[in-house]
Amino acid sequence: MEKKNKKILKELNSLRKNTLMNTLQIKYIYLGLNFLVAKMPVNRKKLQPIGFLHGGATIALAESVGSSLSVINVNKNVFNVFNIEISANHIQKVRKGGVIFAKAKLIHKGKTIHFIQINIYNEKNDKISHCKMTNIIIPKKETRIVKWQI
Repeated sequence: MEKKNKKILKELNSLRKNTLMNTLQIKYIYLGLNFLVAKMPVNRKKLQPIGFLHGGATIALAESVGSSLSVINVNKNVFNVFNIEISANHIQKVRKGGVIFAKAKLIHKGKTIHFIQINIYNEKNDKISHCKMTNIIIPKKETRIVKWQI
């Protein structure tokens, strides 16, 4: 099982190239039964102008790890995963320096809906944010590209 999990983590990390996850330096570090953990360093580029971690960076970390958890729980050759709702309660402020971690846990795994809980915490294991998200699972044959006309 551990060998399989390491292979999945390696694949997830390889998919970061040229994405927001790479820009934010998000790295997947641990996979367990129905949960996934990622980390993100907190640096100047991820701060609000007043010097605290930007909530959008926290949400991007949460959505990245939550979406990836759904992806590894479906057949990715048959299904696409899309986030349809995410919310966060930011509990504690974070300043520059250090690393934050996101642990996504699969709460409900339905055929078309996954409900994910994501806790964001610091190196001291203090909870920074509590997030929840809902992902929809859609067969690839039903995925359509809409062309907008003006």
